[in-house]
Amino acid sequence: MKDKQSLQAIALQKFKKNLWGVLSFWYILLCLFIGIFAYVLSPDDSQNANMMALSIHSQPPGFSCQVLEIPNQNESKSYLSNFFFGKESPNEIIPINDFRINNDTLHYLEYGINDRALENSISLEKFENLKKSEVASQYIYQKTFLLGTDKYGRDLLSRMLIGIRISFSVGFISVFISLVLGIFLGAVSGYFGGKIDAAIMWLINVTWSIPTLLLVIAITLALGKGFWQVFIAVGLTMWVEVARVVRGQVMSVKSAQYVTAARALGFGDFRIISKHILPNILAPVIVISAANFAAAILIESGLSFLGIGAQPPTPSWGAMIKDHYSYIILGKAYLAIIPGLGIMSLVMAFMLIGNALRDALDVKT
Repeated sequence: MKDKQSLQAIALQKFKKNLWGVLSFWYILLCLFIGIFAYVLSPDDSQNANMMALSIHSQPPGFSCQVLEIPNQNESKSYLSNFFFGKESPNEIIPINDFRINNDTLHYLEYGINDRALENSISLEKFENLKKSEVASQYIYQKTFLLGTDKYGRDLLSRMLIGIRISFSVGFISVFISLVLGIFLGAVSGYFGGKIDAAIMWLINVTWSIPTLLLVIAITLALGKGFWQVFIAVGLTMWVEVARVVRGQVMSVKSAQYVTAARALGFGDFRIISKHILPNILAPVIVISAANFAAAILIESGLSFLGIGAQPPTPSWGAMIKDHYSYIILGKAYLAIIPGLGIMSLVMAFMLIGNALRDALDVKT
């Protein structure tokens, strides 16, 4: 036990010396924190940050305007529901140019309209019978969109923050599926060999020969478009590399003395594999998992860009690029560049932490 702890301590020390690995680790933790508390941190806390205001569409980062907030009497009061899924019936936000209060009626001009003949009106009863001065101070204020708005007038920052959830969810669940399948099939193939090994290797080679994106598209079309289907489709295409590595590692250690001793003691095959072999071959599996996490994020973004990933109004980074890539030639490239930078930074962080783990867990160094 002491040797095991000392090896872990050595690996941890080596990892801490890798600057890019440590920075990537903290960046991933930050993104995970943002993903968990997305609806608390995002300015638009409606479900999927889908509150539209077409009058302020495609505005640049830092855009600011006056808004009128109209309370929704049917707003859900469930804190947990609002925390995890956003408000189902949030207060309506209307960008305005000007307003005036006359008797018991609020008159306002929507953003971009200056003709008084086109002004709208709303009864003050909507504002819980507050005084005129209280309505103006509580429900009319200046709102700033730090990353601007998309082509539907939605807050781009809010959709970026909630989009982190999609990337992490796809990564975690896809890697989990790939690990369960890959470790099981790889361990069985490497340990038993013979016809079992030949059959599993045939399955691995057939799956390996099909382009990943093409296989994911086929599985997605078979299961249907949607959020959960993407998890399954990506996970079912990423197990092959895990299985090949686990098979090779099991074949190299199954003749080791501690395995022979376990057989001599009468332990069953399942116990030998799970208790003696797998704990000693986890290092390369951990490294592959980090790389697969990055690959899962890229695949999900590609599927969403093609329109067969997470479906609108779910804020997927890939779908955001798809919606706005044509704006690059219209002088509003930031609409596509911002989600692209999000994908690039998160994928790079997982690749860097994978490289750092590889160096730290390398027993030869």
